[in-house]
Amino acid sequence: MAISKELLDILACPKCKGDIRLNESRDGLICDNCSLLYEIRDDIPIMLIEEAKPLDS
Repeated sequence: MAISKELLDILACPKCKGDIRLNESRDGLICDNCSLLYEIRDDIPIMLIEEAKPLDS
């Protein structure tokens, strides 16, 4: 089961409150403003700042 469009529409980056988007492999959410990746584990987005991974520049 994938993350629904409705859930993606209401989720925001917990750090900057900006928009997030699904990554290409559909296993994480990306905040372009903060350059962070929030993983999706067992179809649950892990929206904790301390668990976010920095994007490679």
